[in-house]
Amino acid sequence: ANHSFNDLVTDYLKWAERQRAYSQKELVVNQLKERFDKVPLRRFDTRLVETYQSERLQGGKKVLKTEEIVANKPATINRHIATLKHMFTKAVEWDMVEEETLKRVRRAKMLEENNRRLRYLSREECHALIAACDDHLRPIVIMAMNAGMRKGEILSLKWDNVDLQNGFILLDSGMTKNGDRREIPINATLRAVLEELHKGTTKRPRRIDIPFVFYGDKTETRFVRIQRSFISACKRANIRDFRFHDLRHTFASQLVMAGIDLTTVKELLGHKTLTMTLRYAHLAPAHKVKAVDILDQALTTSRTAQLLHKNERAVND
Repeated sequence: ANHSFNDLVTDYLKWAERQRAYSQKELVVNQLKERFDKVPLRRFDTRLVETYQSERLQGGKKVLKTEEIVANKPATINRHIATLKHMFTKAVEWDMVEEETLKRVRRAKMLEENNRRLRYLSREECHALIAACDDHLRPIVIMAMNAGMRKGEILSLKWDNVDLQNGFILLDSGMTKNGDRREIPINATLRAVLEELHKGTTKRPRRIDIPFVFYGDKTETRFVRIQRSFISACKRANIRDFRFHDLRHTFASQLVMAGIDLTTVKELLGHKTLTMTLRYAHLAPAHKVKAVDILDQALTTSRTAQLLHKNERAVND
């Protein structure tokens, strides 16, 4: 049968339900569906995929109704293409299309990424952003600043993952990006916020029937998107060129500038290797100065000892 892309989307999403981070994959697949929908699978080739890449680079999405179209970054487009290629891999396995089509799709090369962006807030900007947040957004931003968690980890957080008695947030393997279990200490600022949410207030009593820490009063379920309110808060705080994920960079950057070693920062962020954490190394100049000072002292002390030993021998002779 000459299946359409929409047919593949239906089967692929059913299969993807068993996968980790299904909600993120579903979002990408649905965006691909908007573009290709009823296109027959046999019509896909390298040119069609590369055209899609160009379209996303030129104008990927509209952040707000009042704003212009914002082009996607290469990393975002690469996630789309990687998902598309995997969808066609499954399509071949499910006998929905011939392998020749998969080969044509795979010939489309990934875009070159620039992952060196490092935007973080100063202390003053942190306070300004928190003050500019709406009531539902403020505790989410405070958690991102003080725990370094990803947006998906925060929005999917349940009270079962929060241990206020021992002061830890316990992220299961299914909640983290790399699939590793992670424990995050709760500092005093974050504890005050979580305790208030846990106890509830007069204006907003806690809903025992809702397991999520952060949820919408109208939807009575966890937040899925907070982009609109976050952009509005940044505008009110006069903070430009800042994304929610940059709160994670703020967490790590402030730790490094406070003198915390990179290995500890790596563990708190949940990086599998030190390579990703090394992007923050340049923020610790004091450690480099201290290192060469220690070397200088070691060399100077050694040289002084040699001179003294030489002088003693000369006197004895």
